[in-house]
Amino acid sequence: MGSIELVCPAGSPPMLRAAVEAGADSVYCGLRDETNARNFPGLNFSPAEMNEAVAFARDHGAKVLVAINTFARAGADETWRQSVDTAVAAGAHAVIVADIGVLSYARQAYPDLRLHLSVQAAANSAEAIAFYAESFGVRRVVLPRVMTAPEIATLVKATSVELEAFVFGGLCVMAEGRCALSSYATGRSPNLSGVCSPPEAVSFETDANGLTPRLAGVAIDRFGAHEAAGYPTLCKGRFEAMGETSYLFEDPVSLNAMAVLRDLRSAGVKAIKVEGRQRGKTYVRRVAAAFRGAIDALDAGRDCEPFARMLTDLAEGGRETEGAYKRKWR
Repeated sequence: MGSIELVCPAGSPPMLRAAVEAGADSVYCGLRDETNARNFPGLNFSPAEMNEAVAFARDHGAKVLVAINTFARAGADETWRQSVDTAVAAGAHAVIVADIGVLSYARQAYPDLRLHLSVQAAANSAEAIAFYAESFGVRRVVLPRVMTAPEIATLVKATSVELEAFVFGGLCVMAEGRCALSSYATGRSPNLSGVCSPPEAVSFETDANGLTPRLAGVAIDRFGAHEAAGYPTLCKGRFEAMGETSYLFEDPVSLNAMAVLRDLRSAGVKAIKVEGRQRGKTYVRRVAAAFRGAIDALDAGRDCEPFARMLTDLAEGGRETEGAYKRKWR
């Protein structure tokens, strides 16, 4: 049984260097435009920075995976094609793509380019994976965060394509990455614009009752004077419904699947993925170091459980879950 590849996020060149130095085998990042699903001001890479990042990673034995994982807009697909061209020119190990048209272009223009299927494509069956592999030569599929370890093990046996699973970071509601809620409120969403709850739509009001975050004028939550307030996303807001105030769509909570890391390794998962390109270099350094230690412990036949406790304070809202890997609600 081979070691699991550790794939970590990089929202900036310093974050990429931190991830590599902390033990990431691969780092995924995006260009500074709408072709990647973390299109926030101050994040991502220029073409020149991408060239330098690939060279740095290669010198340290790591790989760079370029996320071109939004869906191309009608009549504007040239932007997505240019991103593929830029990634190839930089020498990226692979590109992570969701859009079928972008996959087709990458396959035809660069037959030797390694293609990974983004989680946004939501491929979680052997038939879906076979379609992408046969049609576009996809070598790896990033799995949606809705599957248990036994289900992943079954899928591994049914395909020769590499499978990558999320193990840490934010959880998304609805179909993976295809959020309609942000688009409903602001006109922009991760799947088309590469941004969830864009900063220009965010505002905060303070009064005698505390703090009220708003998204495009919509009240998302209300916090007391001493309550910590997170970034306002519509899916993680508290709303009044049927006489009760609660987190209607999704609780603010983070995925931490280190406790099932051994199960994922036994299932045949090729790589594990950390979410959080918008979090910063301190975050990625700590998470990469913890999972590097856990993977090395597993490879040496030791227990990896102690490493899980290293990351609890990084969880959103101070709460974490093993998500669908355990499905405790059943």
